[in-house]
Amino acid sequence: MKNTLVTVSFILLGLTAYTTASEPSRNLIMGGAPPDRENLVTFKNYRSYPYSKWAFHNIGAPLNILTIPREGNITELVQKEDPKLGQLELTDGFGNISTIEQILASTDTDGIVVLRDNKLLFERYYGDMNRHDHHIWFSATKSLVSTAIGILVEDDMIKLSDSPADYIPELKGSGFERTTIQNVLNHSSAIDFKENYTDINSDFLKYYGPALNLAYIPGGRDAQPESTDIYGVYDFLAKFIREDATLQPGDEFDYNSTNADVIGWLVARVAGMPLHDFIQEKIWSKLGPEHDALIAVDRAFMPVATGGMSTTLRDAALFGQMILNRGRVDDKQVIPARWVDQSLAVSEKDKQKMKNNTKYQDNSWTAYKNMWWIINQSKGEYAAVGVHGQVIYINRSANVVVAYFSSQAVASASRNPQFQSKLFAAQRIAQHYE
Repeated sequence: MKNTLVTVSFILLGLTAYTTASEPSRNLIMGGAPPDRENLVTFKNYRSYPYSKWAFHNIGAPLNILTIPREGNITELVQKEDPKLGQLELTDGFGNISTIEQILASTDTDGIVVLRDNKLLFERYYGDMNRHDHHIWFSATKSLVSTAIGILVEDDMIKLSDSPADYIPELKGSGFERTTIQNVLNHSSAIDFKENYTDINSDFLKYYGPALNLAYIPGGRDAQPESTDIYGVYDFLAKFIREDATLQPGDEFDYNSTNADVIGWLVARVAGMPLHDFIQEKIWSKLGPEHDALIAVDRAFMPVATGGMSTTLRDAALFGQMILNRGRVDDKQVIPARWVDQSLAVSEKDKQKMKNNTKYQDNSWTAYKNMWWIINQSKGEYAAVGVHGQVIYINRSANVVVAYFSSQAVASASRNPQFQSKLFAAQRIAQHYE
């Protein structure tokens, strides 16, 4: 009997809702030549579990992608396995006492890497993922794009107190005109647009979803530029987003994927080159990664700044190591140290805005700054985070980076016990070295 699957699966830090009459074994997904229909990954089902177990580390199959080439010598990671890490115990997100190995094996983890002083202390892969597989970052991409704009800020090419419309005239008259670039980076832009993941008649699903090209909308991929005013994400930002008249920019923290799209557009416009080329030239080529990176593109083939990055796990950890080292790789200053430090310099107002947002109460986050999730400012503890369990965790006081990829069935990180369990595990690892 064929499986029936109804999926509403949208964008980057929201919820995945699906119902299924029966679920294929994840071990059979994409097995066979060709696979049976019920085991076939498609653009429609790739975000739905268990199809995501294959799709997230083969993301070039369901999505359109561009390559970000590596360059130069590969950064040498000294392998120094710490046998104690996997057996460290903690209270997980379900309230149980578990070891780190138990948590990783039971929360749809695809892989984890722990770095300290450029030493590889712990590395595990699960299912059929291995160290050479690429895996999508989803919204952890935002933190990388933030580092890109930090370079332009340091070079006095962008002022954070300016409006994005000062650099992108197409945004004049949009909801982004009255806000500052800093507010956009902090998701405090006061725009009148909500990410609605379940109402198929919402403007979010009718316009932003198809333009972004990361999730299935009937007929979305068939549209042509001449048949719609909103073809790519840049069209959507300029023509659709309006201001929220009930708010002033900077008043509230309201996470919205379009903010990262604006930052990516700013980088491309000011730098005079596509976003992925800027990332390659200024960041990726400096890290010494083992592999090229990939980035998904929208319907107009523009890089998806809000969630399109895909790399190997070790290379993602190298990015985290560079941030931990205040923007340095060996003797090279890749990202301005001042920018890295500013991302941790959160104010009491920043903290209060997080507390005031009911979505994030009872979570680990204390603030959000420059597209990084702040946990403990005094420890230098913060993270890049993407849906379905993608995290690059950094802890300055412990001098530790913990990067892990997942394919959790539930997308949202908010109050998700699987997500919380792995984040608690990363914190327990850091505590071990403090």
